[in-house]
Amino acid sequence: MSAALSITGLCKTYENGFVALDDLNLQVEEGDFFALLGPNGAGKSTTIGILCSLIRKTSGQVAVFGVDIDRDFSAAKNNIGVVPQEFNFNTWEKTYDICVTQAGYYGLPRSLAHERAAKYIKLLGLWDKRNSISRGLSGGMKRRLMIARALVHEPRLLILDEPTAGVDIELRRSMWDFLRQINAAGTTIILTTHYLEEAESLCRNLAIIDRGRIVRDTSVRALLRELNRETFIFDMEGNLNAPPNIDGYTARLIDANSFAVDLLKGQALNDVFSALNNQGIKITSMRNKANRLEEMFIAMTGSGDGSDGESPS
Repeated sequence: MSAALSITGLCKTYENGFVALDDLNLQVEEGDFFALLGPNGAGKSTTIGILCSLIRKTSGQVAVFGVDIDRDFSAAKNNIGVVPQEFNFNTWEKTYDICVTQAGYYGLPRSLAHERAAKYIKLLGLWDKRNSISRGLSGGMKRRLMIARALVHEPRLLILDEPTAGVDIELRRSMWDFLRQINAAGTTIILTTHYLEEAESLCRNLAIIDRGRIVRDTSVRALLRELNRETFIFDMEGNLNAPPNIDGYTARLIDANSFAVDLLKGQALNDVFSALNNQGIKITSMRNKANRLEEMFIAMTGSGDGSDGESPS
């Protein structure tokens, strides 16, 4: 079985001397749901641009399901669907027509193009807007239209560059559900995101890119196991004026009805519950604070240095 994506020694240096990619190596297996994480300017969008032939690489090899993009880009392209960060469709074209036109670019017969357009517009919840001019769609609808357009030729590899940026929480969750469904049906997905809980919730494997190089390539679960601290949020009956005293643990109030407890690696939640029970504190709900991946991300990349843009293109 060929890897869905294989990148070897990929380099990109711009004319001004800026090194966007520096010997980048990456492999994504077929059927995976993979996250590519990194701060702004790390090289994520440059890598995607090379895959889509929008950016010319300096050196290195890229293959999609075993097809080298330099030898047969047309064949490789047929296996790829891309959802870029920016809306790049004709804003005066109808929603339905945008998908039909995209299918035509991939050589689909007209009848099949209409069939696929209807299929994915319905799946993405846009059927009621099929005859609407895309300019009038909400931001979330435009984002879903981008996904529908990328899927009309039914690519084996779907690449999403910040797909839920600017999308409200409810719509983001529905998009997550849809992406899980198509991944379960066999579509390999590569996701770039700054919503790190998104990677933790959706992806099985990830790579962290920084300054044009892969600094970590592992499973999400293995990476999370390495973190020394998890934070749990507890909601309780009644009010507290001070955080509970739990020997060996750090607790802090969030408000009168909830508090946070930090657990270091090796500490047990059972000990926390025992201490709370001894103090007569009744817990109504508990949740994990989704910060573990973020902490690792910051520690590994040294992000937060003020970088605010991807490499020039």
